[in-house]
Amino acid sequence: MATSLGSNTYNRQNWEDSDFPILCQTCLGENPYIRMSKEKYGKECKICARPFTVFRWCPGVRMRFKKTEVCQTCSKMKNVCQTCLLDLEFGLPIQVRDTGLSVKDEVPRSDVNKEYYTQNMEREIANSDGTRPVGLLGKVPGHSDMLLKLARTSPYYKRNRPHICSFWVKGECKRGEECPYRHEKPTDPDDPLADQNIKDRYYGINDPVADKLLKRATTMPRLDIPDDKSITTLYIGGLGEDVTDSELRNHFYQFGEIRTITIVQRQQCAFIQFATRPSAETAAEKSFNKLIINGRRLNVKWGRSQAARGKEKEGQTESGIMLEPVPGLPGALPPPPLSDEDAPANYFNLGPSSSPAVMNFQGLPPPPGVAMPPPPGFGPPMYHTMDPMAPPMPPPMAMRPPGQVHYPSQDPQRMGAHASRHGGP
Repeated sequence: MATSLGSNTYNRQNWEDSDFPILCQTCLGENPYIRMSKEKYGKECKICARPFTVFRWCPGVRMRFKKTEVCQTCSKMKNVCQTCLLDLEFGLPIQVRDTGLSVKDEVPRSDVNKEYYTQNMEREIANSDGTRPVGLLGKVPGHSDMLLKLARTSPYYKRNRPHICSFWVKGECKRGEECPYRHEKPTDPDDPLADQNIKDRYYGINDPVADKLLKRATTMPRLDIPDDKSITTLYIGGLGEDVTDSELRNHFYQFGEIRTITIVQRQQCAFIQFATRPSAETAAEKSFNKLIINGRRLNVKWGRSQAARGKEKEGQTESGIMLEPVPGLPGALPPPPLSDEDAPANYFNLGPSSSPAVMNFQGLPPPPGVAMPPPPGFGPPMYHTMDPMAPPMPPPMAMRPPGQVHYPSQDPQRMGAHASRHGGP
């Protein structure tokens, strides 16, 4: 029991005696089976200066021992943890929460007014069920989008680490690995986060952690609405393995009729298509950066339009950059063959009525005076034979009809596969 309890000895009926503290999940620790030491009327509350029951425990291995700092009455008035003084619902400082909810709860600072205010709050807590906030905080109608975006969804056990060893900073610590304190470089003393006051944190003024979070809220990204009105699909990322189709439907059905829900388990994402564009816009606005399912914060974005997906199928991205061809697949189909009217007459030297099927592309020496230079893009020189008994030769790749893919192994003229028309070897 504390030796000095200040000026509260005359009002002992208001001293607090409790069986279990009011703690957040982070301060309680990850081990559900912990031991606590209980000291009845162990210390004075750092806010109201009234004696209360102090609890002390170790939240985990290689963690520092923690204890309650304020009484349960002050904790219930602000709906905060008795140890870290962070909001029990959002895990945020009181200044951030009051700013997001537009609450200005001014607790008296003087001793007389503070005592009177605390007794009225105790009476209000006794009349309620004890699980809901009281005072101005209990009269707030709803939540704030900023708080849902900044809220911590999982416990932050790093906050329970031991303090920095002052002997190690001076170079005099001889415990080594057995030292229960951290051997790390301390923070800069000029850093505002290094100077935190428990009363300022409780009253919601001059809190450096709250200032840092409020600045982060002003720079958070926003979800822009696409100009294409045909887009009614939302992309949901970061599903993990626990989120199911029914859980997504239970959350998004409130915004409008859902046409389809497609879950891609390999990518851990889902695509939700709404029947109307207003429903999709409402769902994106209400869910962006604040959608939490099974303790996981999900990423919400707009889906892509059909035109953008069509460009990617053709090998071109939205930015206009051509994608590299896939190895092993045939290239583009050859252009259609030239017609008789389009073929140049001076090339064949036979007039526009000649057919290119009688051209010899074997590279044989031509008769005198028949060699003609090839047109641009037609490859090696081609020659015309005057023998009317010559069999028709296959057209080159540039003259073959579309849809026919040529491979060198399919050419019957290679490796002596074509028999001589004279019957010889």
